This record gives sequence, structure tokens and C-alpha cells, in this order.
Amino acid sequence: MGCARWLALGGLLALVGLLQARLLLPHQAGFGECDRFFYAGTPPAGLATETHVRICQRFAGAERFATLYSPDHRIPVFSAFRAARPAPLSAEQRGLLEPQIDDPGSNLEEVIEEANAVTSVNNLGSKQALNADYLDSNYEIGQLYPFLLSNDPQVPTFPLTNSVPMTKSFQERWYKNLNSLMERALIPHCGDGKDLYIITGAVPSDYRVKGKVTIPEFVWLAACCDIPGGGWAMGFTKHTQDSGIIDDVMVRDLEQLLPHKPQLFQDNCGETEQDTEKMKKILEVVNQVQEEERSLLSQESTSPLTSTQSQRSAPLSPEASEGGGSFLGKVLGFLLTPFIKLFQLIYYLVIAVLRNAIHLLWFVAKQVINGIESCLYRLGAATVSYLVAIGQELVGIPWKVLKVVAKVIRALLRILCCLLKTICRALSIPLRVLVDVATFPVYTMGAIPIVCKDIAVGLGGTLSLLFDTAFGTMGGLFQVVFSVFKRFGYKVTFDNSGEL
Repeated sequence: MGCARWLALGGLLALVGLLQARLLLPHQAGFGECDRFFYAGTPPAGLATETHVRICQRFAGAERFATLYSPDHRIPVFSAFRAARPAPLSAEQRGLLEPQIDDPGSNLEEVIEEANAVTSVNNLGSKQALNADYLDSNYEIGQLYPFLLSNDPQVPTFPLTNSVPMTKSFQERWYKNLNSLMERALIPHCGDGKDLYIITGAVPSDYRVKGKVTIPEFVWLAACCDIPGGGWAMGFTKHTQDSGIIDDVMVRDLEQLLPHKPQLFQDNCGETEQDTEKMKKILEVVNQVQEEERSLLSQESTSPLTSTQSQRSAPLSPEASEGGGSFLGKVLGFLLTPFIKLFQLIYYLVIAVLRNAIHLLWFVAKQVINGIESCLYRLGAATVSYLVAIGQELVGIPWKVLKVVAKVIRALLRILCCLLKTICRALSIPLRVLVDVATFPVYTMGAIPIVCKDIAVGLGGTLSLLFDTAFGTMGGLFQVVFSVFKRFGYKVTFDNSGEL
């Protein structure tokens, strides 16, 4: 075994030069080249803070996955993968350090061994976990997602920036859960897995390993399958208690469980086009995985009973009794053994019942608290919406009053305009016509005498003309007669008496 470890260490040191981790600067957006590990190229919104470090993990000249690291807790917030299969827990894990987290001025752009970082990195371990932090503790270096950077499973290269403290039993079950879910549920229902986006993370608790590395309260995984017309999204959580099993949740519900209630996938991984039938099939496989884990836990809970019975019954074995036990001791041991075993059985049954009852109460309390929190959140949201609506109406009242006043003023202006038009039309009659109509009687009465005078003058002239015509006619006739008589030689004379 020692030789194999030395070979593994040698291969690991050879691969260190190929593993690179690029830290994104504060002014850089997203995760640089590692944005392709996120659905629609968009990292989760609402999880990153100013104190977090964004890392684009590279290996052999290519990007492998992205990590958001918390220097305060010295564990990752989340890591993002695409089309990745989890590695089996079959080899010793050795974590590599990122020098620029502790020493931003370091010119080392690749992850290195802790032994080499002691002399080349300033403030080593001030912001990130070290292998030494896990020594002499009940916790091991556990990967959020055991993703092998190399093709050789005997030389695993796991950066510590993707690690959280896990107990050995929890780590084994978590890796087994991931392998079962990926191989039996997620990848088979997402084509060949090329369009499968994986985000794993940890929610910190109030406890730390040696006062440095925060122990997660629970770990989580969110999967998004981006297949046109057949996509889906699913979430999973697992509490770090040894008796906890993996739980399936919807992505929206998972977001409510995380700090700051972020958005893990843009548009909730195409929620409007998700295939519900595939999600039902995935849940069937998840239920099988959960039942298998429950069976495994029940077997583990009975195994301590068997070991304790063997240990306590060992002093009563014949070999031990031959060493110096008396006949009375044999008889008493023979008589008391059934009672001891019965007492042990009752004891472990009571412990199991109490443990399950406590877990049930904790689950119920948690559900009640989550329900109350959800109700309070909805009540608060409804209250805010109601107040906003009332505020909008109150703000709109002056505007509506102004609109009514404007309409009234416009109506008055229209009435005034109509009156002015009527007056203008009445005044548009020519003034001369009005003057003529007004002076017509005066001119008429004044013209009557003149007309009468003209009539009289006309009649006098007519009579004068008639007299002149008559006398002229008669004078002409006398002239004609005198001319005739004169032609015939008659001489007409008149005496003084006037007789012919």
C-alpha cells in the first residue's frame, strides 16, 4: 500500500504542472472562459458577494469547471460543471492549493502542493483551507462534486477550493448518491449528457473544524438539461447528519432554501418548455435511490447491535471461561445471557425509535417553519403589492382631478367660442344695409312732396302741349285753306266787321 501511495504522489506531482486555476479580477464579469459551464452562459444571480473569489479551474490547457469560493468560510459556495460524470471513491485524495487566494500578489498562476506553498506563498492558510486543517479531526476532505481532472483514477487531482469538511460515512453516501443519480437518472434522460449543466454547493453552518474551516449544514445539487423541447430542471439536498438521506426538490424551492434566495438558472432552465414526463421518470429513479439509502441506513443501524453483542458475549465464551471462571459463573452467565440480549435489543429499539422520532419532529418543525416563512413572505409580498397599488391610486388622484378640471375648462372655452361665433355672424351683416333700412321711412316721406310736384308739373306740361298742338293744328289748317283760295283767285277780304 505504501508503494502505491508513493506512485500516486509522484503522478500527482507530475500533473500539478498541468492544473491551472485562474482567479477572476473584481472588474471582470462572470467567470471568463468558464461561463460555458453555466446554462445560457449566465452564472447564478444573487449568490456572489464582494468577499467571494471567482475561479476558472483549468487542466491541461482547457477549462474544467468554475468555482465561487468563500475565503471567510474557507469552503466553496458552489461549483459548476457540464457533461461531467462523478468519479468513484477509489483512491486517496490529495488537495491542491490556489496561491493567489492567500497571496494576491503571487506570480504563481497554477495550483501547487501545500509543502511547496509554505516557502513560496505569503500568509498561507489565511483565506483558504489547508490539508493540515483536517488532520486529527473527525472530518475528511470531501468534494462537492468528485470530478476527476485526470483520466487516471489512481492519481486524483482535486483542488481544495472545491472541498468541504465531511465525515467518512457522509462522504461515502454522498458520492454514492451522486453516482446513482447521474448514471441512472440525470444523464440517461438528457441525451448523452452533453447538454447537462450541474451546479453543486454548500450552505455553511455555525460550526468549524479547528475553528477555521466551516462545516456545511447541507450540500445541494441543481441540474439543468438544455434539450430543445425535452429539457428539465431538478434539485437535490442532503443534510450532513449521518442519518440524513438525499431529498429531491424543485429548483425554485431549492433557491428558497439557499442564502439570499438566488436564481440558479436563467429563466429557471427554460421553465415554459420543460418535459414533465421526463421529470416524472427521474423522480421514480430518485425514489429508488432513496429507498436503497434507507435500507443501507437500517442495516448500518443494526450492525452496532451485532458488534456489541459479540463483544459482550465474548467474555462468556468457553475459551474465556476455561481460563479461570467458576461453575457458578458459568451458570449465572448462561441464565443471564438471554436477559442481557433482550435488554440490549430493547435498548437499541428505544434508541432507534427516539432517533427516528427526533428526526421526524425535526422534519415536521422544519416544514412548519418553512411553511410559516413562506406564508409570511407571501403575506408581506401581498401587503407590499396592496400598499403599492394604494399609493399608485393616491398619487393618481391629483392627476385625475387635473384632468377633470382641464375637461371643464375646455367645455367652457367651447361655449365661449360658440357665443363669439354667433356674435361674429350677427355682426357680419353690412352696416350700409342697416342704415338704408333705418333711413328708408325718412327718405320715403320726404320724397312725397317732390313726387307730387313733379306729377303736377308733368300734368301742366302735358296740358300746355295739348293746347299748343291744337292751336298749331288749327293755324296750319287755316294756312292751307288760305293757300287754296289764293290759288284759285279768290280774294278774301274781311271788312271791318269781320265778315267775308
